[in-house]
Amino acid sequence: MGSMTLADAGGSNGYRVRAWKTELARLADQTGLQITVCHLPPGTSKWNRIEHRLFSAISMNWRGRPLTSHEVIVELIGATTTQTGLGVRAELDRGRHPLRVKVDDEELAAVPLARHAFHGEWNCSIQPAAERPPPTAR
Repeated sequence: MGSMTLADAGGSNGYRVRAWKTELARLADQTGLQITVCHLPPGTSKWNRIEHRLFSAISMNWRGRPLTSHEVIVELIGATTTQTGLGVRAELDRGRHPLRVKVDDEELAAVPLARHAFHGEWNCSIQPAAERPPPTAR
């Protein structure tokens, strides 16, 4: 069983971001799911269906309303619906998250990342620990 994620090529979930890959490996281990990630090619986020379907509905929902706090923003996002049945769940994450986390070469090399034959630089799968073959003796 697995999970498929579509991401654009930039920002914190970009295909070059080391922390994104190591955190996906941690998530795969925690959930026991194989995680497949397919990135949109660089410069093509305008074709991202989520941006068109979700973000435009959110923008229309909060149009003209003052965004005075995080709580107001989350409430407006969570109240977004469309006639075609889109519903949004939103919550404010007040957790503290470290900034500028460095992932060294060794840590990145430990990520069980299998690049796909088609544009492996953008598309890959990560196996959970339970499904990885045991290391071979050297």
